[in-house]
Amino acid sequence: MKDLFGKAILDYQTNNSPEDLITETSISEADEMSVAYLFRNFDEMPKIEQKALELSKGKVLDIGCGSGTHSLYLQEKGFDVTSIDISENAIEACQLRGLKNAKVEDVLDLDENEKYDTILLLMNGTGIFETLENCSEYLLKLKSLLNENGQILIDSSDIIYMFDEGEDGGRWIPSDGYYGELTFSVQYKGEIEETFPWLYLDYNTLQNACFDNGLKCELVLEGVHFDYLAKLSK
Repeated sequence: MKDLFGKAILDYQTNNSPEDLITETSISEADEMSVAYLFRNFDEMPKIEQKALELSKGKVLDIGCGSGTHSLYLQEKGFDVTSIDISENAIEACQLRGLKNAKVEDVLDLDENEKYDTILLLMNGTGIFETLENCSEYLLKLKSLLNENGQILIDSSDIIYMFDEGEDGGRWIPSDGYYGELTFSVQYKGEIEETFPWLYLDYNTLQNACFDNGLKCELVLEGVHFDYLAKLSK
């Protein structure tokens, strides 16, 4: 992986002539995104992200922390926050921003002796599961990292709206696999990242996956565009 997302984040942090990212999925055309959006403050965040931060408690693990925006907000509020991402560039930017405990790590490699009261997976947190088939592996790992009364705060979107609607009101969706399984590609400064899998989960499918893996799933908040925040617990 070329880590183009991470490069854009580090460029922005170090004033190294950052440019817009160009993202594209298997069901949508190329779209430009300003890197500045990844550095938004609390007031600029969507309601779902604000709510997740407001509900955070105790010792926090921020998975896929990116630029560290959510972690920084909580750290400034006095929380003990561990921030992880698989991007070395993003973690370097987080450290430059003042995050005290930011490290390059895959959640599946975390030591299960470390327990957390709040685990955050924001900005389509289900994306890291990659496919529906992988949900159990990730959910069981997340469950193993929770303190007894801990919580997992995760967001995603039901992307059914992106598929064409038939005359009967039904949707034309692929017959092979789950419709939320996409491939994602990123371009930055003329470089193109290899495509990678990315998962959007509708709430009912997440709820069923949680039930199958011994987790309680509660709908906390619905956004304005088919997105939602869920709270998972033992």
